[in-house]
Amino acid sequence: MALADHLRELRNRLVKSLLAIIVFTIVAAFYHKRLLDFLIAPLPACGPDGKPPSGMDHCAEISNIGLTTPFTVMLKVSLTAGVVAATPVWLYQLWRFVAPGLHQHEKRYSVAFLTIGTPLFLAGAVLAYVVMPVTAQMLISFIADGVTSIVPVEDYLDLITRMVLVFGAGFELPLFLVMLNLVGVLSGKRLLGWWRGFVMGITVFAAFATPSADPLSMLALAAPIWALYFLAVGVSLLNDKRKLARNPDALLDDEEASEVDLTVDAVEDAEAVGAVEPVQAGRRDQIDDIT
Repeated sequence: MALADHLRELRNRLVKSLLAIIVFTIVAAFYHKRLLDFLIAPLPACGPDGKPPSGMDHCAEISNIGLTTPFTVMLKVSLTAGVVAATPVWLYQLWRFVAPGLHQHEKRYSVAFLTIGTPLFLAGAVLAYVVMPVTAQMLISFIADGVTSIVPVEDYLDLITRMVLVFGAGFELPLFLVMLNLVGVLSGKRLLGWWRGFVMGITVFAAFATPSADPLSMLALAAPIWALYFLAVGVSLLNDKRKLARNPDALLDDEEASEVDLTVDAVEDAEAVGAVEPVQAGRRDQIDDIT
């Protein structure tokens, strides 16, 4: 394609993804109160008497500040639910934008990309929701005893929305590495050799991506991605082994020469060739120059 065609194709894929997100956002808007209660549930809220729940030392009170805050909260909750619900659609549109540049045997990975990519994103979102109570309890524990923590609902939604999206996007990294290996861009041996850099990079990413500064949230994001990274390396090594079994030169670079087999096999059941009888003098004159 020309540059204008690529830009036009990118526009079409973005429009389809946005339309899917908008449709799911509109549907989620009708259930925004239930979704809001579901998102607030991890926060250790104070009871009617102002005391923390049983088994907890501190609690927080959700507050609504401002006249337009409920409307803003409704939009944020609906949009977050729309992005998560439309994950299969925008992942498919992303792959369809990349697929025309791949070979025919590489396009069949699109089904696996969607089948594995969607559960990985949702698994990251679920992990963020599960870790949120511990994160909130740790952050609230820094206040002095006898002081009630008042949490604006909008700030809390920004926190949990960011965690859901960051955790979900972080869980897509191993799938991206495996896809690069399947199309021949990265080998499993090279990915394994870069493990120190990847571990450090994932740790730095988790430190900056998690909204809170506590180490628990950072480790909750970094540890699963570490495990998924090494799982991706194992899958890549198995795929490279399968490629080498079919073609010994499959992992060679374009500038690298393939190995040449110089071994000589013995020839069995070879027939001996007898001596050629000399041409008689009388027949020599009958042979033309070409013969």
